[in-house]
Amino acid sequence: MIDLPTKPTLFNSMIRTFIDGLSTPNISSDNAEYRVILPNPHDKQVGFVDSRAKRIVVRAGRRGGKTIGVAIKAVRAFVAGRRVLYAAPTQEQIDRFWVTICRALEYAIDSKRLYKNETRHIIEAPGTEQRIRAKTAWNADTLRGDYADLLILDEWQLMNEDAWGIVGAPMLADNNGDAIFIYTPPSLHSRSTTKASDPQHAAKLFKKAEADTSGRWQTFHFTSRDNPHISQEAIEELASDMTSIAYRMEILAEDVNEAPGALWTRANIEANRVVKAPDLARIVVAIDPSATSGGDEAGIVTAGKAGEAFYLLSDDSVQGSPLTWAKAAVTAYHKYGADCIVAESNNGGEMVALTIATVDKDVPVKLVHASRGKTTRAEPVAALYEHNRGHHVGVFPALEDELSLWMQGDASPNRLDALVWAGTELLLGENREVRHEAAPSVLTDYRGG
Repeated sequence: MIDLPTKPTLFNSMIRTFIDGLSTPNISSDNAEYRVILPNPHDKQVGFVDSRAKRIVVRAGRRGGKTIGVAIKAVRAFVAGRRVLYAAPTQEQIDRFWVTICRALEYAIDSKRLYKNETRHIIEAPGTEQRIRAKTAWNADTLRGDYADLLILDEWQLMNEDAWGIVGAPMLADNNGDAIFIYTPPSLHSRSTTKASDPQHAAKLFKKAEADTSGRWQTFHFTSRDNPHISQEAIEELASDMTSIAYRMEILAEDVNEAPGALWTRANIEANRVVKAPDLARIVVAIDPSATSGGDEAGIVTAGKAGEAFYLLSDDSVQGSPLTWAKAAVTAYHKYGADCIVAESNNGGEMVALTIATVDKDVPVKLVHASRGKTTRAEPVAALYEHNRGHHVGVFPALEDELSLWMQGDASPNRLDALVWAGTELLLGENREVRHEAAPSVLTDYRGG
């Protein structure tokens, strides 16, 4: 049995001794008893902590307690003799999990009954396969190198889908293991760091799991406000800088795929989607640049014009240095035989043109200066879609996410801005809300019409 102290040491007001009838853990040669101390799960955590489903999907608000809850489940599994692998995108994100399990098992660690490797974030029973490991994992490549009876993917919305399909699922094959997916619906701001090909992949998994009737999948949903250990004042402070839709997603944990009153709707985008573009009279690459390698992505889209219709050909947006996005834009220019590269001049326009010139001095660059606000510039381009004149050649999940979730008055994301520049250049003619100017020593002429 697990030795239970009458008055267990408390780390904070929410800690208690853990016992739930598990079998005796084989943690050392003499089977010595030890104490395990864990946070007391709050009401919403209890559901997924106690769930026996093979696949669990947890959707919760920021600071809702999802990581602490899954740490409780991980330690319970470990005490029962299982091998646990916990993964999150970054080092900072695994810290809360790691601290919780180390505190839970500190008696056995301090007495050397369990081995702990702080550098590799491993706790294991020597001479056995019984282990808890916490590691960073953005994608399939960073998740490789282990196997598990229980795989936990935290901040799943920020990981690439292949982390599960290509690597995660096979890790469980030998022992018919279990998997838990944990996520907070990402607002447009937090999506800038995702490695996902489809920013809606976590929401789609939740919906699929919710529809399951076999009992193999189970879903859980709770908000930031459901955590009794976080003050309402702290939540209000967290929410004070959020837009209303970001609040719904990151605090209320709602999967929202379209903003109320969005200029672009999913229905319009889908209705105008095509498999192939017709012969195009003009093609341009449009850039919404980023000034630093650690900042937001640089929006880079390629689009063409046929008659009075607009065709989106590619989204090559990238995060990186100015040289990185300049190379991506020039590559798209040559790949699609574009007339020119269109770039905003309001913020470092000359730098944009000169950076592109360092990659290929023969590429013509047209700088555009915004004379009106973002909403005013975006509305006529969005109207093209409403009048069946805006077409996507294929599917562009990240860009379409931005279009459908952007609300008037919000700072517009980079892909959307680039799309607006392309649509304005190609189709708005004399009604353009921009002023064109030549890039110094770069733009000589371009094929236009």
